[in-house]
Amino acid sequence: MATHTGECFCGAVRIEVSGEPEAMGYCHCRSCRSWSGGPVNAFTLWKPDAVRVVSGAENLGMFQKTEVSQRQFCKKCGGHVMANHPPLALADVFAATIPTLTFTPVLHVNYAETVLPMKDGLPKMKDFPKEFGGSGGLIAE
Repeated sequence: MATHTGECFCGAVRIEVSGEPEAMGYCHCRSCRSWSGGPVNAFTLWKPDAVRVVSGAENLGMFQKTEVSQRQFCKKCGGHVMANHPPLALADVFAATIPTLTFTPVLHVNYAETVLPMKDGLPKMKDFPKEFGGSGGLIAE
């Protein structure tokens, strides 16, 4: 089973992911853009038991804007680490947090909100897949 380690910006919080992610892709929603400080957020989704804080749990802070996302960050440096999504039974470990994982995106979500159009041949979902409470609708490149 593959294992990848990652850390926050200063290294005070270290995490480990095991196995394979459930999905990888890009989110274009305003919340993710604002949180990441970029025009798009690269996500890797994992079952919660595949993600483990190896050290620095006492430095892990959490901000919850909605019932869907518990965004976690390092209280020392402010570096973003991951977001738990309890209603979806998934954890999103930001792709940049785990540099040894080969990022292989399979879709774009919330593409209706994009500020950075990307022509990469991947499916562009208007919002979320139906199984995550979205319309499941697609948008053309």
